[in-house]
Amino acid sequence: MILGVVEHDRGRLDERSLEMLTLGRRLAQRLGVHLHAVLVGADSRPLAARLSAYGVSTAHLVDHERLGDYAPGAWARSIVEIIEAERPQAVLAAGTDRGNEVMAHVAARTGLPMAANCAEVQPGEPYLVTRLRWGGSLLEEARLTGAVKLLTVAPHAVPAEEVPAAGEVVIDAIAPALTEADLRVRVTERIASSRGTVSLADARVVVGGGRGVGSADGFTALEELARLLGGVVGCSRVVTSQGWRPHADQVGQTGTRIAPELYIACGVSGAIQHMVGCKGAKRILAINTDPEAPIVAKADYAIIGDLHAVIPALVAEIRNATRRSS
Repeated sequence: MILGVVEHDRGRLDERSLEMLTLGRRLAQRLGVHLHAVLVGADSRPLAARLSAYGVSTAHLVDHERLGDYAPGAWARSIVEIIEAERPQAVLAAGTDRGNEVMAHVAARTGLPMAANCAEVQPGEPYLVTRLRWGGSLLEEARLTGAVKLLTVAPHAVPAEEVPAAGEVVIDAIAPALTEADLRVRVTERIASSRGTVSLADARVVVGGGRGVGSADGFTALEELARLLGGVVGCSRVVTSQGWRPHADQVGQTGTRIAPELYIACGVSGAIQHMVGCKGAKRILAINTDPEAPIVAKADYAIIGDLHAVIPALVAEIRNATRRSS
């Protein structure tokens, strides 16, 4: 059996987990075994039925009165209990902050090796895995040993694919034996983002700003462009270092990795760490005064000009087009 750890945010499935299940399903098919999933929290029960579209036959529902929100140690304890009871051949999670953290806890508790950010997996003994290293600029071929293979799937490396449902998902309810030590680290409060319900990682349009924006006030125009396009604003690391935008807005290797339909990069040079974060974008439009900037070479489209003139012109044209169509 292959076991996939599914993330969700208060009842909303995480897209990266669906990518992980797609790879997990392919692995299970090659091995001739079933694909199971782990869901944590009582509010995850309604999600179990949706997992049949990704090949899941059984969902292990972890329910505990103190697991109302994320707690990495408690999640790991629950997964270890399932491993001991079910003896899966491999345990997979998404290569997100949470997925990597939880699987690291599982590896520490079981003494098993773990491979992070895998893009391809070849079963056998040992497993042969291809990992994304150095922000995706290097592919590493590695061998993964262990009685149970532990690995995470690199975000955006495997497109999520649905399959015809084979039947209803069987629910296996689990009440883990948690200790205070398991709950030392947990989410106790959430503060809503100022950008609303659309997250940077999920936005279909991202308008990013770099050093060329010039100041915190310079992002006002980018906010307006993003609003007209139904998107959100992101930024480069140098912007957060200057204190112009919060770290939550940072796109890059040490920030958020995005995969929008369109990324508009304004005054962004295109350092490798930033390109790692936006490489999943379907289209990139670069607005830059420097035609030799690295991001211009990577972009699908480029406007060579001053963003302080270009963006107001774009905003004005979008408004005119909206008025003409209404």
